[in-house]
Amino acid sequence: MIQDQNLAKAVIAKRVALELKDGDIVNLGIGIPTLVANYLPPKVEIFLQSENGILGMGPAPMSGYEHPNLTNAGGSPITFLPGACAFDSAVSFGLIRGGHVDATVLGALQVDEEGHLANWMIPGKMVPGMGGAMDLVTGAKKVIVAMQHVAKGNAPKIVKKCTLPLTSIRRVDLIVTDMAVIEVTGNGLILKELAPQTTVDEVVKFTEAKLIVPEDVPVMPVSL
Repeated sequence: MIQDQNLAKAVIAKRVALELKDGDIVNLGIGIPTLVANYLPPKVEIFLQSENGILGMGPAPMSGYEHPNLTNAGGSPITFLPGACAFDSAVSFGLIRGGHVDATVLGALQVDEEGHLANWMIPGKMVPGMGGAMDLVTGAKKVIVAMQHVAKGNAPKIVKKCTLPLTSIRRVDLIVTDMAVIEVTGNGLILKELAPQTTVDEVVKFTEAKLIVPEDVPVMPVSL
């Protein structure tokens, strides 16, 4: 298990970046998913979309160059790349609901044995709300969960059955954590890769859901 939290988050983001293809329209959720843009492979150009009405979002601006009208859906300052465009929420969600987003990368509070995602709790409380995740999980062509493998106190986040409200009835496609890459299939959750410094036994120990473990599980092709 990777002990350094910043390094663990970087490993997740690096591995997710390998799933994105040149020319993809990609929505990155708040938190760990936003780090993915920093680790895209050379010559891979993706078009970042944000629910608040942006296509062609660039990296965070240098300190002092923030503009109050240029923010992502989470309110963080951003930049525009050449050719970027802004539009209203109706167009933005038309892209999402119309199936034009190639991939969405979301954080999660829980993912269950059937691949169902729970990434919100109780609106109006000081805990995460749903945001645009319901539309993204339902409308994107590929749904990737990027999260740390366990919550506080080492409580498993990959569980037998979600106890929090589901974000969508659609299953996610891939789960990338700081311990493993897990593919969601009709037959169950398949352990595809291990994170550096991690063993199969550790992954099984900290996963409540049943995992299908192949005889040979390779290490993620990422550097620490």
